[in-house]
Amino acid sequence: MKTILVTGAAGQLGQSIRKLAPLYPAFRFVYGDLPELDITDKACVKAWLTEHAPDVIVNCAAYTAVDRAEQDKETARRVNVDGPAVLASCVREAGIRLIHISTDYVFDGRSEAPYTEDDAPAPTSVYGVTKLAGEEAVRSAGCNAVVVRTAWLYSEFGRNFMKTMLSLAATHDTVRVVCDQRGTPTYASDLAGALLTIAGVPFTGFSLYHYTNEGVCTWAAFAAAIFRMAGLDTQVIPIPTSEYPTPATRPASSWLDKSRIRQAFGIDIPQWEDGLQRALRALQLLELSQKQA
Repeated sequence: MKTILVTGAAGQLGQSIRKLAPLYPAFRFVYGDLPELDITDKACVKAWLTEHAPDVIVNCAAYTAVDRAEQDKETARRVNVDGPAVLASCVREAGIRLIHISTDYVFDGRSEAPYTEDDAPAPTSVYGVTKLAGEEAVRSAGCNAVVVRTAWLYSEFGRNFMKTMLSLAATHDTVRVVCDQRGTPTYASDLAGALLTIAGVPFTGFSLYHYTNEGVCTWAAFAAAIFRMAGLDTQVIPIPTSEYPTPATRPASSWLDKSRIRQAFGIDIPQWEDGLQRALRALQLLELSQKQA
């Protein structure tokens, strides 16, 4: 039985892995997050490895407050760069494997075509810069590691675009949403399943992959789909990015090509609309269970 250590387990991706765990009886799962597990503290990480002896670490820990990172650069760098570096060093010393999550924000978003893993990164935000540096820290450590870039992640857990839109719909008849940024909404449960598929393969060396759901849309189209599938009458007013300025620059197009991960692991990748339908159902069930608790 393989032991999988999930760091950042309290986040939406970590919780999505926890939800899927019963479907993987060949894995023993260990979940860690702050304050007990600090991935930037090597002594702490080594103590966890000694106690739990994982075969694979799935690192879901990250500083993802994209706008706040523009001011809080030190914290973003500590979590997104120093943390992966510590994990990679510990993984190399222990002779085990690491799966690390990265982001579409490593690209500048100027390409009209979907980005492949071979395209040159050019991040335009502190978040993107630190996540790219985290990738390089893992790559240069010389451990057995897979880095998976994803994008537009949402789920029934935590804070995300889907839940924000549903919250706004409760008090607004119309919502203004950016229409000139495009990418692929990705249901965290689908990404979690892909990561656990990779965890079951005895990979060696360093590999880089992209994973999102299939298809491409704008944030405005994503919002409209949320309202439509949720049976809400809230209308989306499309606006350009220039009318919604943010501290961090977002990629105008962050459509990721998934050919490499599909070929390497035989992963079936659902369309983003299918993922959204399942996420909305999961959110309804979660809210119902919370009310009954």
